[in-house]
Amino acid sequence: MLPVIWFCIVAVMVAMYVVLDGFDLGAGIVHLGVARTDRERRAVIKSIGPVWDGNEVWLLAGGGALYFAFPALYASSFSGFYLPLMMVLWLLILRGISVEFRNHIDNPVWKPLWDTVFCFSSGLLAVFFGVALGNVVRGVPLDAAGEFFLPLWTDWTPGPNPGILDWYTILVGLFAFFTLTQHGALWVAYKTENGVRERARRIARLAWFAVAAFTVIVTLVSFRIQPQLSRSFAAMPFGFVFPLLALVGLSGAFLFWRRQEDLKAFISSAVFVIGMLTSVVFGVFPYVLPANTDPALSLTIHNASAPAYGLRIGLIWFAPGLALATSYSVFLYRKFAGKVQLEEGGY
Repeated sequence: MLPVIWFCIVAVMVAMYVVLDGFDLGAGIVHLGVARTDRERRAVIKSIGPVWDGNEVWLLAGGGALYFAFPALYASSFSGFYLPLMMVLWLLILRGISVEFRNHIDNPVWKPLWDTVFCFSSGLLAVFFGVALGNVVRGVPLDAAGEFFLPLWTDWTPGPNPGILDWYTILVGLFAFFTLTQHGALWVAYKTENGVRERARRIARLAWFAVAAFTVIVTLVSFRIQPQLSRSFAAMPFGFVFPLLALVGLSGAFLFWRRQEDLKAFISSAVFVIGMLTSVVFGVFPYVLPANTDPALSLTIHNASAPAYGLRIGLIWFAPGLALATSYSVFLYRKFAGKVQLEEGGY
């Protein structure tokens, strides 16, 4: 029972990170498209400025919970995915310093440089996170010791000797890119006014159609790539509530966009993201890292988890930590609620 509880905790941490830092990434992706002047670009950055670094706490919380509860998964994945993890780390660094550095020097080259870095690092991070999810769903070539190594690419096919990049993982990466583009555009529309809001709404509309198309395509292909998805939903039909949640969120995002109810459209986008992630988590359960060669070599919640005593003690200490992080997030979002009010300097 304890491994199941910690599996759900890690899933919640990841979902919180994707929903919260996802709109930060999306705001970065649409940054150059919705903002035409320096004042407009500062408004976009200020829409995420008070919360973006706090949102990344959920990534640390998810990584910490993963390390604590499933040390075998942590050891296997962080060694096998070493190269892409280093690339993600550098993209996170570039994205962070681009937000902090852009206003330090008033120069016609300095600010556009960091605005471009902010946009492209955000876009690449969205793609890489999607590719990572695609690798987990597809599976990796685990050996009997629970180890694997993946080159960046091989023959671009998700066969027994795949690379990190193949046609399936790139497909999932593009899906993540358009999903977070819509998510971020709706957030920017909610937080800004006038021209920035209208341009963000136009981008959100275009992204919605791409998200809808990729939802259908990626879902059909994923069931073909990973047989465990079909087995999970067939064995536990109540799991269809998660895809239904995603469908409701996607429909709500478009409906409220048409009504120009920006906050409700953004919340619907968050519901869609949660529905898709929980569908994946439910579909691969009880695997935490499937093997694409022999399913018997897969890492599951049982053979990858820490001892029961550690899980039980950790659960006791985890509860107040989660309450503290949640309380801080609620306070932060209430403190900076409403439209962006831009001062003359900074963001």
